[in-house]
Amino acid sequence: MHKWPALLAVLPMVASLVACGKDMPATSAFETTGEIIALSGGDAGARGACATCHGLNGEGDGNLVPRLAGLDPGYQLRQLEYFAQGQRRHPQMVWIADQLDWPAREKVANYYAALPVPDAAGEDLAAGDCAAATLYQRGDPARGLPACATCHGADGAGVGAGNPPLAHQPAPYVEAQLHQWANGERYGASDAMTAVSRLLTEREMAHLAGYSSGLPGASGYRAPPASCP
Repeated sequence: MHKWPALLAVLPMVASLVACGKDMPATSAFETTGEIIALSGGDAGARGACATCHGLNGEGDGNLVPRLAGLDPGYQLRQLEYFAQGQRRHPQMVWIADQLDWPAREKVANYYAALPVPDAAGEDLAAGDCAAATLYQRGDPARGLPACATCHGADGAGVGAGNPPLAHQPAPYVEAQLHQWANGERYGASDAMTAVSRLLTEREMAHLAGYSSGLPGASGYRAPPASCP
């Protein structure tokens, strides 16, 4: 007899939970997997399809669009957050980052991280041109320039999850990013890249981009000539 008051008190709460569950939108069919989001754009539609610019296999376009295949998922998530917060500036990427919620970003990042690095060859280091190799591998202490290899690896594969690989990134893309760091158009967790890029000449940026693109940190890449460091 004494159970009825308690039961009557609970019924409104149960009804409320049922109503909330009924009104909650189901996950869109376009956001069920990272692959579907990457190829279709998810709920953002075709305009937000990653594959449109980054390629069907995340290989990039060989020019100003980077490869995503094989990149650490945490690094990719951080870059999307930078676009959303304005630390990186690119109208299309800012728009896409704003369209994707966190679960969708995680799915896309994990999808691209699991893709194999494409086998296409990178830039060839010109015969006898070791200036870029020396700068990349040893830096220039006289100018306060650390070796790029310290963070990005002697083979360009990146050191740790927070430092991205440069091997098999399009050379024009790498060069463009160096200019953005130097011009204050890109920011990160530290000011290391800003400081480094501002010490480089335009010629050095171009040569370093070509050299790092062709490093053997990704399969299918030629190692620099033995005469270079």
